Amino acid sequence: MFQAPDFKNNSYENELPFATRVLCAIVIGALGFGLIAALILTENISSSLPAMVQQKLTQSGVQNPVTAVLLNFRSYDTLLEIGVLLTVAVAMLPNANFNSDINPDMPGGNRSSSHLVSVVNSAAGNPPLEAFLRWLIPMIIVMAGYMLWTGTALPGGAFQSGALLAGAGVLAQLSGRIQFCFTSTTAKLLLTISLITFVMVAIGVATTTGVVLQYPLELAAPLILLVESAATLSIAAILLLSYNTLATQVFESPSEHSTFEHSAFDNQPSDVTETSAPNETLQSQTAEDPKS
Repeated sequence: MFQAPDFKNNSYENELPFATRVLCAIVIGALGFGLIAALILTENISSSLPAMVQQKLTQSGVQNPVTAVLLNFRSYDTLLEIGVLLTVAVAMLPNANFNSDINPDMPGGNRSSSHLVSVVNSAAGNPPLEAFLRWLIPMIIVMAGYMLWTGTALPGGAFQSGALLAGAGVLAQLSGRIQFCFTSTTAKLLLTISLITFVMVAIGVATTTGVVLQYPLELAAPLILLVESAATLSIAAILLLSYNTLATQVFESPSEHSTFEHSAFDNQPSDVTETSAPNETLQSQTAEDPKS
């Protein structure tokens, strides 16, 4: 993913002309001031959408208007968001160099294994950190569950819970004894369980109500909780995968050049070479003149 920098002899070679840069700055500034003026001068038009959401809130199965909009009234948008996150996970997986050397600056890291989580007993431990994480990680997991459960009535939900779980995974990995493998079957299930659950719920309610993602009133609350629970697991796995792929990435130099082997300094004349010629001439004259 990351490549070693390819130094050029002239760092200003590809820069835009000064007039072009000034013109770009003027255009960007004009657009910025135009947007600010539009926001200031636009009249505050009251929208009827909040009132409509409040009227239909009792039919959504939840008490939080945000959750009602995201997972009931406009659940198609959330379904597409889950698909986008899964696309990110698929794009990140080929870049995770599982079978190569791991960045030594990153404890733990991706390893090829049949298990999602493995413990390295031979790794150098950090007793104070490990003792602290034994208390902190369970608290984070409990907080994630609380955020998921209260998302139906208060601010919270799957994205916040997933972020907390991913943070717990990062902390566990930083201890140096925990390793993750996202090529395992469990990891693939976690990455896809949200989209699978969402699609299955959509098809299931369509057989009952005749409309995709239109939940029956008596099943709206448990179905939303089911979808959010699956989304929490997938979001946590995708965020942790992204962090692992970026943090453990080994910097690779281009195939035709080795790292820092060819740089701008290689093509510059050497000062030592230029001054060596007069020194050699002086030495030869001294050898020819025995009196000196």
